[in-house]
Amino acid sequence: MNTVLVGTQWGDEGKGKIIDILSQDADYIARYQGGNNAGHTVIVAGREHIFHLLPSGILHRGKICCIGNGVVVDPSVLLEEMNNLSGTGIEIKGRLKISHLAHVIMPYHKILDKLRENKREHKIGTTGRGIGPCYADKIARCGIRMADLLDRRILKEKLADNLKEKNEIFRKVYGHEGFDLEKIYRSYLKFGAAAAPYICNVARLLNDAASAGKDILFEGAQGTFLDIDFGTYPFVTSSSATSGGACTGTGVPPVMIDKVVGVAKAYATRVGEGPFPTELKRSFGEFLRKKGNEFGATTGRPRRCGWLDMVMVKESISLNGISELGIMKLDVLDGLKEIKVCTGYKYRGRVFRDFPYDLKVIENAVPLYKVMRGWDTGVSGAREYSSLPARAKDYLAFLKDTLKVKLSMVSVGSSREQTIFL
Repeated sequence: MNTVLVGTQWGDEGKGKIIDILSQDADYIARYQGGNNAGHTVIVAGREHIFHLLPSGILHRGKICCIGNGVVVDPSVLLEEMNNLSGTGIEIKGRLKISHLAHVIMPYHKILDKLRENKREHKIGTTGRGIGPCYADKIARCGIRMADLLDRRILKEKLADNLKEKNEIFRKVYGHEGFDLEKIYRSYLKFGAAAAPYICNVARLLNDAASAGKDILFEGAQGTFLDIDFGTYPFVTSSSATSGGACTGTGVPPVMIDKVVGVAKAYATRVGEGPFPTELKRSFGEFLRKKGNEFGATTGRPRRCGWLDMVMVKESISLNGISELGIMKLDVLDGLKEIKVCTGYKYRGRVFRDFPYDLKVIENAVPLYKVMRGWDTGVSGAREYSSLPARAKDYLAFLKDTLKVKLSMVSVGSSREQTIFL
């Protein structure tokens, strides 16, 4: 079975853990969008692994892990992750495949990302990793791809063309000295040589695997409301973070996708700028942040916290074709006297039950809440649904009935074992 896993909120839902679990039954695991602005955290045997580029399934021996054409690759980050993983005794040779069509993040992308953000009056909240400028070059048809790192002539020609224009922009617009062609050329030739054994036609590899009946897990990064089209634009990422991105980002056709699994946190978080209707800005938001350890795996930035927004999750289910949902971090809600769930918005007297894409509505909407009683008994030790407190079951039942989707997993802690399958 070929499964796409997507986040239903603003990322950081806990996808890394679910990917790690689902990888056990997959033959291939494929990243299809984003870059090292993602951060998937997996805890195995008490050891924390954080992946920014490598698919989280790489921890499972014997699994083939792919980086698709929809991903933008920072070679220095990729090689660092590969070396770190090899140092733990996990063999990646023969198991990691990188699309020859994936675009490459260059030094000028990262500097441009930071300079643009600093120049903006209204910040976007970029990670400064060069993701957006790299995707912009891809669309402008002047980008450099992984295959180009293997051809000296093409790499030098493309670099020269890019720097002729970009150095002018850096100097005249930003007062930056620009970049030296030879220095970048030499360093990226070395990156290409190191990555060469892993670069291949990932689209052909995955299509052949699917035709042979192999199981593929498509690993989404970020979340639906960071999607370049359907997110809270312009406070979004630069790639397609919905399930549709799995096809365009790997070359596997839609007809070969069997199932879409969504992931939602039992409350809501967001990193960086942008509207957040249910945000808790005072002490209770800080309480959730500390209890849930809500700090970005990529940037370390504190995440903004708030109540679960069902309007968002319902829209995500529709946009992605989600057939089942995993609920994460239920244990963070332990001990609360009451738990709120947003079921709609009110703006200028009008009630919205469906997600409004007008930014001024989202920014100024008053959330409408269903208030539920909390539970005192901790859930982290539960391994079966029957072991959960009655009010925790009521909470999950309300989510299921309201969203009209199957709940297939509930996470009650950070380890693999702290997962209840329904």
